[in-house]
Amino acid sequence: MPIVAQSTETTDWVSRFADEVIEESERRAPGKPVVVASGLSPSGPIHLGNLREVMTPHLVADEIRRRGHQVRHLISWDDYDRYRKVPAGIAGVDESWAEHIGKPLTSVPAPKGSAHPNWAEHFKAAMIASLAELGVEFDGISQTEQYTSGVYREQILHAMRHRADIDAILDQYRTKKAPAKKQQQKPVDEAELEAAEGSGAASEDDGSSGSAGYFPYKPYCGNCEKDLTTVTSYDDDSTELTYVCTACSFSETVRLNEFNRGKLVWKVDWPMRWAYEGVIFEPSGVDHSSPGSSFQVGGQIVGIFGGKQPIGPMYAFVGISGMAKMSSSRGGVPTPADALKIMEPQLLRWLYARRKPNQSFKIAFDQEIQRLYDEWDKLDAKVADGSALPADVAAHSRAVRTAAGELPRTARPMPYRTLASVADITAGHEDQALRILSELDPSRPVGSLDEVRPRYDKAEAWINTHVPAEQRTIVRAEPDTELLKSLDDQGRESVRLLLDGLASHWSLDGLTHLVYGVPKVQAGFSADATPKELPPEIKTAQRTFFALLYHLLVGRDTGPRLPTLLLAVGQDRVRALLGE
Repeated sequence: MPIVAQSTETTDWVSRFADEVIEESERRAPGKPVVVASGLSPSGPIHLGNLREVMTPHLVADEIRRRGHQVRHLISWDDYDRYRKVPAGIAGVDESWAEHIGKPLTSVPAPKGSAHPNWAEHFKAAMIASLAELGVEFDGISQTEQYTSGVYREQILHAMRHRADIDAILDQYRTKKAPAKKQQQKPVDEAELEAAEGSGAASEDDGSSGSAGYFPYKPYCGNCEKDLTTVTSYDDDSTELTYVCTACSFSETVRLNEFNRGKLVWKVDWPMRWAYEGVIFEPSGVDHSSPGSSFQVGGQIVGIFGGKQPIGPMYAFVGISGMAKMSSSRGGVPTPADALKIMEPQLLRWLYARRKPNQSFKIAFDQEIQRLYDEWDKLDAKVADGSALPADVAAHSRAVRTAAGELPRTARPMPYRTLASVADITAGHEDQALRILSELDPSRPVGSLDEVRPRYDKAEAWINTHVPAEQRTIVRAEPDTELLKSLDDQGRESVRLLLDGLASHWSLDGLTHLVYGVPKVQAGFSADATPKELPPEIKTAQRTFFALLYHLLVGRDTGPRLPTLLLAVGQDRVRALLGE
């Protein structure tokens, strides 16, 4: 007996976090909007691993909104981070961009041909568009704007006054052996990468220590704009700060109470923002959860700013079928925009909603996407008939709608694998695609491709961009006369039985019954016989028959599902290719 889904969604991880966050928010800031946060560095393409940094708090924030609470989901764009290195594989970027290493991302030119004013805005734009398609509501904060407008001036001066306290916290970890490198997930914060790679700005991780003491603040050079600077002196009373640039030897003395061209080092910057924004919930990747990492150290430093560390689950790795671990410092890693070209927003949201943050999962760009869509469609049907489990109902609900309403969806969601096969066979000819789709179910023909969009367009994009040319389907122009002549009696009979049944079975279900039934009839069984009623060798006979049909129709021993292929080729052409 099926388990009837309950209306409550209290069984999933999102609701459990929402409970904790609401309770903690009422304790820390009663009567104020709940604040959740994400941080993204637009140092290159913002990939699908980075998306978990956004989707985890988004799903929690959306659940809190559904309960009638006010929520702010902040996305801090770390666009005032340094340009660390020239990413490989990005169009319009070559090694000449190396001259900008050390500058703020917003001071680096955009890739050639971009319509955006700088590097950071170029990569932010694609992510913002994807988040809109995914239904993610957020307040974006540019850290360039925050720092250069003086918003954090008091926090910077406070950090400088308490630099000894900060240094003492950091010193607890400096003598410890560095932990073994783990799979990294948050776009690894650029500052920690700098430190790890030993660049000229290696001290950006903790701040600079030298004969003048420790300083948690790093100016960008007034001459070359780079952060390859060392603070040589600072006076707390006057706030006069002197620095020297190791890149161009420029030096100057400024008053920090009116100077806006620099930033707190990462391990101080992050907890400062927690306190400044009143963040209650922010997840972090596995790289931020090891001893001495930003999240752990930040949990101590945040107290210096009068704040508390957010509730924050560690989130696990997101992979891609057939690809190695993603890294935003390399080109060619799939982004949310890449995924949304081949899958509907509901499916992508579901992949993040159904797994707890500490569970890794993969996003399919290969044949596995067809199985994922089959799984999604089965869930959709179970939710509709009330047989889905409560946790599955919750994940489905989070995928198809937000607190603001339903996401746009395909009016008639036919199986993705069927649409992909049709797109493959018709090679962009929409009239042919419509003909095939209208014949799939004669009792309810498709009247327009708009009925199956956008899913059809996603499937077509997948065929065109992720299926190798040698796996594409090309229907024979002429019959394979040699193969037809070489057939034995059983082979000829199987082809005859198929041809005899074409007209009366010309629909997706009918052809499915026919192609599976021919080997049964040849073996003396009814075409309606179930697998339990048949000997194991029938499956072998079916595979042999299918391979024969594929060779006669497309010259290979595999291809799209045969019923779809037969409909696509058309009855007259099938008859011709099968030698009638």
